[in-house]
Amino acid sequence: MTPDTGTRPMRADARRNRDRLVTAAVRAFSDGRPDVTLEAVARDAGVGIGTLYRHFPTREALVEAAYRTELARLCDAAGELLADRPPERALRSWMDRFVAYATAKRGMADALRALVASGGNPFAETRGRLLAAVASLLEAGARAGTVRDDVEADDVLASLSGVSLAAHDAAQAGRMLDLLAHGLLTCRPC
Repeated sequence: MTPDTGTRPMRADARRNRDRLVTAAVRAFSDGRPDVTLEAVARDAGVGIGTLYRHFPTREALVEAAYRTELARLCDAAGELLADRPPERALRSWMDRFVAYATAKRGMADALRALVASGGNPFAETRGRLLAAVASLLEAGARAGTVRDDVEADDVLASLSGVSLAAHDAAQAGRMLDLLAHGLLTCRPC
């Protein structure tokens, strides 16, 4: 039993099954098909339906776990990218990941709407976590002298959301992100 929660820690095989279920759910719900069955998710994860229900007693619980996992993956990527590349490159790479996240979220729209209709709120922490990730990237760039220090994380997040909504395809999104990233760099002789 863990002292802080009073529950037993999850066994390694159970953790692997849960992770596989969430990965399969992200794939299935991101496709935007309204007819995704839990049986199909379990089959894709390589587990039985009973295993799915042990981890996620309702469809809504699985959708919420899939969404929150993608959000955590995106937000955690900020620190990971900063650990192995210069801040301005980490920021630009994170922008690509944000657009991929936004695209997956659009694909999950029906499933997320159903979750909200059932009383769930998967978005409770979204904005704060995204702003913190963007702020960490901007602050690292400002400290390194490569990213402007007068940029608000909220403005960058709004701009990224606009790019993800306005771009017709991945190539255009990439070009738009390049323009945005260039505008965030400290002014060098232009």
